[in-house]
Amino acid sequence: MSVDGAVAHPSRPRVLSIAGTDPTGGAGVQADLKSFAAHGAYGMAVVTALVAQNTRGVRSTLVPDVAFLRAQLDTVSDDVTVDAVKIGMLATAEVAAAVGAWLTAHRPPFVVLDPVMVATSGDRLLDDDAVAAVRALVALCDVVTPNLPELAVLADEPVATTWPDAVAQAGRLARRTGVTVLVKGGHLHAAGSGPTAVGSPDALVDATSVIDLPGERVATTSTHGTGCSLSAALAALRPARPDWASAAREAKAWLAGAIAAGAALRVGGGHGPVDHFHHAPGLGARAFSDEVAGALADATRDSLAVPFVRRLADGSLPYDAFATQLHQDALYLVEYSRVLARAAQLAPGGVAQEFFARGAHACLAVERSLHESYLARAHVRPTGPASPVTRAYVDHLAAVAAHGSYAEVVAAVLPCYQVYAQVGVALLALAADVEGHPYRDWVATYGTAPFTDHAALAGRLADDAARYVDPSTRARMVAAFATSCRHEVAFFGQVPLDAAAPSLPGARVPVGAR
Repeated sequence: MSVDGAVAHPSRPRVLSIAGTDPTGGAGVQADLKSFAAHGAYGMAVVTALVAQNTRGVRSTLVPDVAFLRAQLDTVSDDVTVDAVKIGMLATAEVAAAVGAWLTAHRPPFVVLDPVMVATSGDRLLDDDAVAAVRALVALCDVVTPNLPELAVLADEPVATTWPDAVAQAGRLARRTGVTVLVKGGHLHAAGSGPTAVGSPDALVDATSVIDLPGERVATTSTHGTGCSLSAALAALRPARPDWASAAREAKAWLAGAIAAGAALRVGGGHGPVDHFHHAPGLGARAFSDEVAGALADATRDSLAVPFVRRLADGSLPYDAFATQLHQDALYLVEYSRVLARAAQLAPGGVAQEFFARGAHACLAVERSLHESYLARAHVRPTGPASPVTRAYVDHLAAVAAHGSYAEVVAAVLPCYQVYAQVGVALLALAADVEGHPYRDWVATYGTAPFTDHAALAGRLADDAARYVDPSTRARMVAAFATSCRHEVAFFGQVPLDAAAPSLPGARVPVGAR
């Protein structure tokens, strides 16, 4: 309830699976719960049957007493508002009747029935009494999702052998029962019926209309639990979507990706399961900032050990050397701003886009003006082009910006924030003990807020970006970050203190420079 007494909408749909089990996790309530979670729903489950099955087949089934099924159903509905229901394996006429009675009494807003009636082999999974009970249950549901053999059983007709016949059969069932039929054409492939042999046609059919849901067939054996997963996705999506068609399109597209990614799970030696979380490849991975923490620590340590930084810390750094470094930094910032602008262009919007756009402006305005104020005090005004070290760094960043994804660009620019912030904090602590430190205000620019806050936010944005990338992209992110760290250390070490000059002849190029 809200403070004024109005009922607040839940942040996630509360969706109930009523189905059998699969101890290997690919089908039944286990697959349903994964599908619910994959689509942002809070999942619940009532078990109709305990099934000893794996990717190779079913070994045995135990159906608990129907009184216990009723107790499970009542336990849920007595305490939790159910926004949608997915029904799977019902096993017996008594189980189907109990579920039907519960639906009649409670009438959830959306009900999807996956009629588990016929095995892929064509064998009936239910006796005649149970089939009749499931047929009666159809009228209490909103959508039914049969494969072609199951559609034939529900319609009490022969199995359709062509796609037009299947759609017509679904229409007759829809008109007779008032249910919408998501008819699936996957079994047509086995019959080799023309164009459908290379596609995967589905259609959403009601009493008056047909909405085609075309799709490409995925060549794989990872098809265990596809019917369970699709119907569960449909139930999870519908409370947050305007109609069944939009929910069905989204569920079908998701399932195609889940099937394609299933083989990589390496689960079982038969028909393996689908990957319900294929769309979230970073799920379970460490935060990117944790993964690169070692590289950041090494770069900070190595930077603090550079003679230029050590003498900057104690205030003994010659001013000409400092001015020469600032000249290279100003040249670097011009190019760095372009890379930040690219990050803003690639960003998904919101905070990330604004952050990098503002950063691009700050490079040219705020920080560069600070450098200019220092350079005005120098006895020697450094001039000339970027050093080999500076050029190597900006070339690396430019290459990532030109060819990399948003996540890779963010990873590449991150060390400039984080190494500078960590070095700045350390230098500020050291400079505090030096009376009249000549570079204290410059050090404080990087060792205090707002720069340290910007560095922390940049790290969080990198973590967010890494959460949604595939493993190969994440590996490129780590590599880009590590390379930028090496360039940061080299950048601090490019000024020869024994002969500081505006130009930097013979400056070394760091390992990994481009």
